[in-house]
Amino acid sequence: MSATVPEGLRRWPDIESPELQAYDGADLLLLDTAADYGLAASDGTTTVVNDHYGALVLGSVAAGARGVRVHQDTLSGEQAIEANAGRTGYGSADMEPPGFTRMPLGAELFAGARLVIVQLPRSLAALEEIAALAAEHADPEVVLLAGGRSKHMSTAMNDVLERHFSHVSAGLGARKSRVLTAAAPRTSSKAVVARFPLASHHDVGLPRPLELRAFGATFGGAKLDPGTRFLLPHLSEARSAPEAVDLGCGNGTIASYLALSRPAQRVLACDQSASAVASTRASAEANGVADRVRTIRDDALSTLPDASRELVVLNPPFHVGNAVHAGIALKLIADAGRVLAPGGELWCVWNSQLGYRAYLARLVGPTRQVARNPKFTVTVSTRG
Repeated sequence: MSATVPEGLRRWPDIESPELQAYDGADLLLLDTAADYGLAASDGTTTVVNDHYGALVLGSVAAGARGVRVHQDTLSGEQAIEANAGRTGYGSADMEPPGFTRMPLGAELFAGARLVIVQLPRSLAALEEIAALAAEHADPEVVLLAGGRSKHMSTAMNDVLERHFSHVSAGLGARKSRVLTAAAPRTSSKAVVARFPLASHHDVGLPRPLELRAFGATFGGAKLDPGTRFLLPHLSEARSAPEAVDLGCGNGTIASYLALSRPAQRVLACDQSASAVASTRASAEANGVADRVRTIRDDALSTLPDASRELVVLNPPFHVGNAVHAGIALKLIADAGRVLAPGGELWCVWNSQLGYRAYLARLVGPTRQVARNPKFTVTVSTRG
């Protein structure tokens, strides 16, 4: 058997560019493989995790599946799936029973599932969290299919799956992709689920260590990003503001640091990753500043009005998925410029080789270099 991706899929509202596609060979191979494991089940026993723009979800619905449970960590990915569902005619609201239902990453997503389809995440911690939850809560006869581009896969992914399933095998490569098949859940996964969020602590020049927490899909995990470490001590020079914005908060390093170092200041921490938002909240709680750190899941700063904030802090990503691409960083910088009031400041740290200063000046305002080392540059841009 074989399944197909519905025509007309787009990446919107994520970055769209000729070199960035809405689906790839791994999606196609996963659907082909899933077709041999009851993909068309209409009883709600199919779960899809980490589908980037809807190829897996909508391909499953097109094959006859109904009640598909879906988790996508990124908000733009959720919005893309909904938009593509409407565009292709496989919208969940138009079907009875519904074609798919969005759920958070947790027990309900996997309860009783017999087929779990996963687009392999970038981090092993994210795969560990997914595999452990599936092994603990899915049907004992569940089959988990995890696929990705061969160049981004490693044998460590097999090792992660083997910690949670007794039978793990790698399929033949096709379309420059490969699918790992896991079955026979082990009974030891509950203890692994309990390990999340991961924890670490770091000396950053404050009276107490900075506590960091991270769930599996949070970029960088519970580590202290080296660029952020370079930025932190310079934030003492940032203007005062009733509420600072930590844009792209990740594990909450900047949000917690600002709240600890500026006791009179509130912090709004936002990220489009559900895992990052939960991690930032956990970090704020661990540092005792949860009462002054507010977290929201947002696509850039789309929910904030124009000219409404005085201080934004940003360590922008330089990739979209596995592709190195400046598009997402420029989107975040532009939205920071939009929400800054006249005289407001954007403090930014970036890899020096990326040369963002001209973009910062154009999208925000006059930009001054604050510090630079062999790898990173710290700048402050002031809204005119």
